[in-house]
Amino acid sequence: MTSPLATEAAPFGRVLTAMVTPFTADGELDLDAAQRVATHLVEAGNDGLAISGTTGESPTTTVQEDGRLLAAVVEAVGDRATVIAGVGTNDTRHSVELAEQARKAGAHGLLLVTPYYSKPPQSGIVAHVRQVSRAGEDLPIMFYDIPGRTAVQIEESTYAELVQDPLVLAVKDAVGDLERGAWLMRETGIKLYSGDDAMNFAWLTLGASGIVSVVSHVATRQYVDMVAAIDAGDLPTARGLNDRLLPVVRAIMTHTQGAITSKAALQLLGVLDHRTTRAPLPEATDDEVAIVRDALVSAGLLTN
Repeated sequence: MTSPLATEAAPFGRVLTAMVTPFTADGELDLDAAQRVATHLVEAGNDGLAISGTTGESPTTTVQEDGRLLAAVVEAVGDRATVIAGVGTNDTRHSVELAEQARKAGAHGLLLVTPYYSKPPQSGIVAHVRQVSRAGEDLPIMFYDIPGRTAVQIEESTYAELVQDPLVLAVKDAVGDLERGAWLMRETGIKLYSGDDAMNFAWLTLGASGIVSVVSHVATRQYVDMVAAIDAGDLPTARGLNDRLLPVVRAIMTHTQGAITSKAALQLLGVLDHRTTRAPLPEATDDEVAIVRDALVSAGLLTN
């Protein structure tokens, strides 16, 4: 299924949110809330959503739940935004199953994190991506390089191999090495998406295609404006937006896990009724909620 907003320069859109997975108060998948969150995000300006990623608590959801969640989001916003399905696991057969399911559910693309914990060699990473690509058939792939979580970094020479597959279009980069990323864009043609909100401004100024953000749960409009300012060469405006969001980035990304704080933020904004997470993630404490609230207020995203 082709994305309604795909371009050669930004095949998955410009501003994407790594969306939380809402649960009911007793911990069950809440599809109505998921559609409400997806609609809220797209109406705020997101032109893409990443479903069932780490922020979506994918280690705690079943294959069936992933499929139901994806289908619900595609139904709600799939004609207005690129919907990419997180299918990354450390078991290639499991990822293949998720990719096949995502294709049938109407996803526009796949988000594929490097296999974690088992620390495969680079040849294993290449084989993993190729098998998942075959399973997804015509779905383009954004792979996710985040060695701080996976314990494995994709080597520069491996990128050259991966992009030989015409469906491997982009990387969500959470390595944080600006020189390396600029080199990879130049030498391999890979489209780079910032996967670390603290680096969004820097990556965009270096020519990144867009961002896959957690903070955009609450700051989509500001990131849309940042992208537009950088495209127009107006760096002072873009830098001002970045500065304004720094307290929010810290509150959501550094005090505890992003899924926890994002749900707290959405609850504060009235988008979610509660902030239930699944173990091993606890829901935000009152102190953590207060930190998020203060940051949103200071950035003008929430009134007292």
